[in-house]
Amino acid sequence: MGRICLRLVLIVMLLLLVCFIYHKVQLAKEDELYQPIGVQVEVNNLTMSVYAEGEGKDTLVFLSGGGTCSPILDFKTLYSRLSDTYRIAVVEKLGYGFSEITEDTSKDIDSILEESREALRLAGVKGPYILSPHSMSGIEAVYWAQKYPEEVKAIIGLDMAVPEIYEDYPIPMNMLKLTSFAAEIGLTRWIPGVSERDAIKYGTLSEKEKELYRVIFYRRTVTADMLREFKSVKSNAQFVSEREMPDIPMLLFVSNGEDTGWDEEKWKSYPKEFISQLSEGQLIELDCAHYIHNIEYERIEVEIRQYLKEICD
Repeated sequence: MGRICLRLVLIVMLLLLVCFIYHKVQLAKEDELYQPIGVQVEVNNLTMSVYAEGEGKDTLVFLSGGGTCSPILDFKTLYSRLSDTYRIAVVEKLGYGFSEITEDTSKDIDSILEESREALRLAGVKGPYILSPHSMSGIEAVYWAQKYPEEVKAIIGLDMAVPEIYEDYPIPMNMLKLTSFAAEIGLTRWIPGVSERDAIKYGTLSEKEKELYRVIFYRRTVTADMLREFKSVKSNAQFVSEREMPDIPMLLFVSNGEDTGWDEEKWKSYPKEFISQLSEGQLIELDCAHYIHNIEYERIEVEIRQYLKEICD
């Protein structure tokens, strides 16, 4: 039995080595495709990616959910429908998209926010902003409005997480670490359909953009930065929830809870309670999964245009 187990271990190690070598070869081949979209700026001597388009008088800043490998492409289906009227920008946090991966940068909420603000400043994207966060970035958006109310004109939440969600939410760190390891050695390349994210399946990306999304996926799946961000989210959410609610207009689009880890009733209860505390809050329920901006983008576009006409004109 000992010899059999040893042989099995050696076979597994050999297969993992072959997988890793194949992954590195593929990454080298894909280098030509992995060309930054937008601009690269240096924030604290680290490279961050910012994409902007459109020339409207109001600026929408899209902030991605935790673990979204390519924020620029993930939001493209929606922002490309709005940039004829509004200035739009997408910030890719460290470890995401075309931004640099780091091993030890802090992921406390102040560090995350200041990096986003500085990246926008260096990219020439001026406020005040209409923040459009998805999922985990809802924490950053609320804190932005708390700390710098003069910079935030409104928040349009794309199934954003409110701070209270994380009070009872178990962060599956062991599973996330395992996924990170699988991505690092290239095991994800052997899982059928794993790179076909909602932006590819439901959005309006071109074939070339879909190919680029896949290339980014194999480089930016549960990076070291993402792991530290997940690990810090509970303390960040608690810190934000203990501060005063920001007094700004908010429009929250809410999904049916699919792909969030919550059932529909529980998932919707958090933003409903959150929005009830605001004097200028609206909520729109959508019957679709978590990445609403890639699924119900047509309705969201119409609702955003109507909402901004009401609060900005």
